[in-house]
Amino acid sequence: QVQLVESGGGLVQAGGSLRLSCVLSGRTFSTYNMGWFRQAPGKEREFVAAISWNSGSTDYADSVKGRFAISRDNAKNTVYLQMNSLKPEDTAVYSCAARWRGKSSLNYDYWGQGTQVTVSS
Repeated sequence: QVQLVESGGGLVQAGGSLRLSCVLSGRTFSTYNMGWFRQAPGKEREFVAAISWNSGSTDYADSVKGRFAISRDNAKNTVYLQMNSLKPEDTAVYSCAARWRGKSSLNYDYWGQGTQVTVSS
């Protein structure tokens, strides 16, 4: 059974930081590219950041470049999202997702339930 479990969300003041974690179980973590997405109330889910299976490449949404950093630890089956200089508009449910490295499609295979991040002004 494949599971993605996020943690680390919470309430933080604007300008603060949070680090999200996501653990993958049931699959070989090192064979998956990983991504973070977020969905704010009343809005579509949007891409935040992604990292390749070997950490060789990363990608970020323009809205978070320079403030967020994605990383992974294959020994711990975990992907992280370090979020700095948080803004109220970063408030959303953040979910991680896994995409097998051997597929050409950009669609993700597995999704976590999400963790709430709330940034107060």
